[in-house]
Amino acid sequence: MNSKRKVILITDGDDYARKAIETIAKDIGGRCISQSYGNPSHLSGHEIVNQIKKAPVDPVLVMFDDSGFIGEGNGEEALMIVATHPDIEVLGVIAVASKTHQAEWSKVDVCIDREGNLTPYGVDKYGIPEMELKKINGDTVYCLDKLNVPIIVGIGDIGKMGKIDHYTNGSPITRKAVDLVLERSGYYDK
Repeated sequence: MNSKRKVILITDGDDYARKAIETIAKDIGGRCISQSYGNPSHLSGHEIVNQIKKAPVDPVLVMFDDSGFIGEGNGEEALMIVATHPDIEVLGVIAVASKTHQAEWSKVDVCIDREGNLTPYGVDKYGIPEMELKKINGDTVYCLDKLNVPIIVGIGDIGKMGKIDHYTNGSPITRKAVDLVLERSGYYDK
């Protein structure tokens, strides 16, 4: 029996993201580690792992944020600790675009644009497709290429995208990304 905790990593942690992720976690019967929010992330990776282990159910949605700092900041350091912990199974990553351009980027498997369409092109923070294939610019995405995870889904800024993804609307783009991670990771087949 696999006792590893099933986790989705999310590279955004501001208040909009927290409200969206909390709502989605409740809707899917999972848990959000609300204490992982912050801009930048303030909990260490080990503290987040402890919170994940206390969550009563899977999947567990966890936020990480570097607050626009270039290089590996608190959010990415914590993300790497969580992602490589032996008691954690990463189902996938939701890589969130930001206005950081030409500084930090990552490869993604697929993106979801602001209309909810799957696209092989990267998207910007507004969820508008860009010109580069399978690449997203963001401030907490630099380390993602080091991970071996089932899927990385790129989306625009969680809870925003011109209010299309606002939590009062059910954050439909973020919800679609979470559903895609759960489907592609085989979570529903277990």
